[in-house]
Amino acid sequence: MADPKGFMTTPRQEWPRRPVEERVRDWDEVYVPGALLPIISKQADRCMDCGVPFCHDACPLGNLIPEWNDLVSREDWRAASDRLHATNNFPEFTGRLCPAPCEAGCVLAINQPAVTIKNVECAIGDRAWEEGFVPARPPERLSGMTVAVIGSGPTGLAAAQQLTRAGHTVAVYERDDRLGGLMRYGIPAFKMEKHHLERRIGQMRAEGTKFRTSTVVGRDVGAVELCGRYDAVVVATGATAWRELPVPGRALDGIHQAMEYLPLANRVCEGDLEVSPLSAAGRHVVIVGGGDTGADCLGTAVREGAASVTQLDIYAQPDAERDEDTEPWPTYPKVYRLSAAHEEARDLRTAPAADADARLFAASTLHFAGDESGRVRSLHLVEVDERREPVAGTGRTLPADLVLLALGFTGPDQEDGMIAQLGLALTARGTIARDDGFATNVRGVFAAGDAARGQSLIVWAIAEGRAVAAAVDRYLTGSSRLPAPVSPGDRPMKV
Repeated sequence: MADPKGFMTTPRQEWPRRPVEERVRDWDEVYVPGALLPIISKQADRCMDCGVPFCHDACPLGNLIPEWNDLVSREDWRAASDRLHATNNFPEFTGRLCPAPCEAGCVLAINQPAVTIKNVECAIGDRAWEEGFVPARPPERLSGMTVAVIGSGPTGLAAAQQLTRAGHTVAVYERDDRLGGLMRYGIPAFKMEKHHLERRIGQMRAEGTKFRTSTVVGRDVGAVELCGRYDAVVVATGATAWRELPVPGRALDGIHQAMEYLPLANRVCEGDLEVSPLSAAGRHVVIVGGGDTGADCLGTAVREGAASVTQLDIYAQPDAERDEDTEPWPTYPKVYRLSAAHEEARDLRTAPAADADARLFAASTLHFAGDESGRVRSLHLVEVDERREPVAGTGRTLPADLVLLALGFTGPDQEDGMIAQLGLALTARGTIARDDGFATNVRGVFAAGDAARGQSLIVWAIAEGRAVAAAVDRYLTGSSRLPAPVSPGDRPMKV
């Protein structure tokens, strides 16, 4: 604890964002370059080094947060990087993309603003690359065992890196033409520029991990055939089966799933397309769904030059502070948060009729209406109460040339045939069933991440990747020294 009074003398200060008018004209990350390091050591000083650090339990990775906060406050960046990488393969990802449940569990957050744990983590990850603290770590010897990992999202990449470093020969199969899963084509570049992803993949290649892109297991290569080639298989395909909105007018042109829209915008940034065929430019956009994916659509539509953008959230507008009766510390509370995209929409007044920033809260879609050509032109909605029942007299109509459905995901996509070919058992929710050791009902096949857990956070994805790697290593060799931070039955802290 470098400064015992740091939490009393230093106010919380977050990584500043670039001016809205500037950042909406490009796809670069929203934060001011170079503005984090000058403030982060003093922010790390705010860590109380409390005797019972609930931030550990709030983070499924079990990050040793007080330890690397202390090291950063002393500006011992190499040691801080070592402590952070001991529990997290990709801190530069989580430092940008995780909603930081660790901060909700910070003891200081009981009555003060929490330590900026997420910013500290991001600073360590970036500094580690700048200073060369994260060289490739190929194994000293090979085990002679082979593993196929299906899916290159955070779960698949974490599992592959752990297993490669343990000495197994690992091949990652990815259905898209580039690696990264939703981090590549789902997350907009203004939240995480893709060079962070390329850098980690380069490290993994140097360690010996093999990658097979544009390969759909179940179609391009048979699932049973693949299992015959390897000693173990890890299914980490994510939960990509999206939820639908079964209301009248859904079949009209111009209504698309968020994950039809976002990948095209990302491909423009990658240079594959000059203009997205679903561009929001000049259109009145309505986003149905109040979560992070909806916010990603919001920020993307603003940058594409939409005429207006409104986001519908079926839940009531949350309070600015946690409700201690229903969501007491250290649980992750549902409070009003202003993401970068919502800040942009608010300042640019993209939705003048919205309740706050670009959002309409407690709003439920009734139906869509279109023109004579069959294209959507408006969305009809109604306000709902806490039971999601319509409130009489609250109906209204929004202009809508482009509607984006961001309603979440139910489980793994089954259209490729992999699940059926292997005969994998499913849960009642449609996710892949597994035992306490991540094993499916098919010998040698393991399942981890959103495909088995259901839609979750990136920290849970990485934690599951590390844990399934330990399970596979134990299956192949009889024992394992790899860490297993979570079990299949673990869940976030709740009341």
